[in-house]
Amino acid sequence: MLPATFKLCAGISYRHTRNMTGLRKNAMVAIHQELNRLTGPEPSSWISQGPRRSSLLSSIQEEKFTREENSYVKQGEEALQRSISILSEQEGWTVETVAANGDKVLSKTLPDIGKVFKLEVILEQHPHSLYQELVGNMEQMGEWNPNVKQVKILQRIGPDTMVTHEISADMPGNVVGPRDFVSVSCAKRRGSTCFLAGTSTQHPNMPEQKGLVRAENGPTCIVMKPCSGDPTRTQFTWLLNMDLKGWIPKTIINRVLSQTQVDFAQHLRHRMATSVCQTARAC
Repeated sequence: MLPATFKLCAGISYRHTRNMTGLRKNAMVAIHQELNRLTGPEPSSWISQGPRRSSLLSSIQEEKFTREENSYVKQGEEALQRSISILSEQEGWTVETVAANGDKVLSKTLPDIGKVFKLEVILEQHPHSLYQELVGNMEQMGEWNPNVKQVKILQRIGPDTMVTHEISADMPGNVVGPRDFVSVSCAKRRGSTCFLAGTSTQHPNMPEQKGLVRAENGPTCIVMKPCSGDPTRTQFTWLLNMDLKGWIPKTIINRVLSQTQVDFAQHLRHRMATSVCQTARAC
C-alpha cells in the first residue's frame, strides 16, 4: 500500500479470537503497553469514529474468524507490535536526508530485518483527517501519489484488518521497474493518535502477476499524533522496510526508498490542501 507491511512473534493460530490465550493474549497486552508509550497519557479506551468504538481486546474477542482470517489478523497485530517496538527505540538512527522544509528521513540497520527508514514530518491537518484519507480512501491513492499505480482491497477482516494489492509506478529513468505487493494492514486509533501498520502476506486471489516483480515490505507503520504545541497539526512518522527484489545495488535502493518517503509527504500535503479547497468551495 503506502507502501506498508511486516512480521513478529511466531506462535499458535487460533480458530476463534474469543478463545485466545497464552501467547496471543500476551501479544495483545504488549501492543497495548507499547501504544501507551508512544501516545503518552491519553484515555485508556480506544477512541474511534462510527462503528469502530470498542476496546483493544473486545474488538477482537467479539469477532469470529475462520482460521485463514485469524491468520491475517494475527499478522497485522504482529506487524503493529514489531513496528512500535522499533519506533520506541530512539538510539542508533542515522540521518539520510533533510529537506528544505524540515522533512527528515533517518535509517538504522536491524540484525533481523535489515535496513529500516523513518520519515518524520509535520502536517497541517489533524490526525483523524489524515487517517480518513490514508485508510478510508485507501483505494484512491493512485489518484494523487504518482509513485503508486493502483491500490485494491482484496479482503476486509473485522474493523481493523485488510489485505491489499498494491502496484507501484515506474520510477523516473526506469531505475526501478514496477513492483507489486500483497500486504496485510492493521489500522488502529487510540485517543487522538492513529496507527496504520502492515507486512507482506499471500492471498489466494492474487498470485504473482506477469510483468511485475513481487516485492516484499515490512515491518511498516505510519503513526499520526497531534503536535504537542498545536493539536490541530500532526506529527507524522512513517517506518518503512522493503525488499524490492531483483538485482538492484543497495545504494540505489536506499536512495530510492528515502526519496520515496520525502516525495510521499509532499504528495500527501498537496492532496490534503486540495481536499480542503474543494470542501470550502462546496460549502
